[in-house]
Amino acid sequence: MKKFIAILSTLTLSTPAFAGPYVNVENNAGFTGSNFGGHVTDFHLGYESNTDFGSYYVQAGPSIFAPDGGEEETKLTGKVGGSIQATDRVSVYGELSAAFDAVNSYGTKVGVKYNF
Repeated sequence: MKKFIAILSTLTLSTPAFAGPYVNVENNAGFTGSNFGGHVTDFHLGYESNTDFGSYYVQAGPSIFAPDGGEEETKLTGKVGGSIQATDRVSVYGELSAAFDAVNSYGTKVGVKYNF
């Protein structure tokens, strides 16, 4: 396990900064205890950039919602987020996500990250 963490850290730290368009394919699955609830797969196009104060991104595209035992649905979804470098070791980040349907749904994510 320690070797895995060391390799992952090396790859993460050696990744160059990138600004511009990107493709993001992401799958999120949900479980309650050991019961599988379903999953959502995003197929997004996005744009990200860095500033003197932090970074930001915006992405959108179709997502396939697949509840366990239910019928799949495709909806337009999107995310906008970013981070601000508060100090040399502390950054604050946030994300707003949305799924557009007859009744729109929204989600948020906020946090603080401390680098050792």
